[in-house]
Amino acid sequence: MRYVAAYLLAVLGGNENPSADNIKKILGSVGIEADMACLKKVISELSGKNINDLIAEGRQKMSAMPAGAAVFSGTSAVSTSSSAAAAAAAAAGTEAASEEKKVEAKKEESEPESDEDMGFGLFD
Repeated sequence: MRYVAAYLLAVLGGNENPSADNIKKILGSVGIEADMACLKKVISELSGKNINDLIAEGRQKMSAMPAGAAVFSGTSAVSTSSSAAAAAAAAAGTEAASEEKKVEAKKEESEPESDEDMGFGLFD
C-alpha cells in the first residue's frame, strides 16, 4: 500500500510516469526503505495507465461490494414489528453505551497525568 501511495503522490506532484528512483526518494523521505520487488511490481502494474481512470474503476467495483448491515424490508406485520423491536433495542444499547462512556470520561479526567511513572519524558 505504501508503494501505491508513493506512486500516487508522485503523480499528484506532476510526474505522470514515476520511476523506481522517484518512489524510493518519496519513501526514503519518511524513513521507509523500499523493497525493489514490490516497487517493480507496482510500477509494472501502473506504468502507462491513467491514475484517474484506475481510481474511477476502483470506485465502481467498490460500490458493488456489500458493506454494513443488511437491510430487511419485509411486507408482513411480523417482520415490520420485529424490525422495529430490533431498532429500539439497538437504540437502547447505544444510549447505555454513551452513558457508560460519559462516566468513564469523568473518571479519566479526575486522575492526574504524570510522565514520571513511565521513566521517560516526551522530549528526553
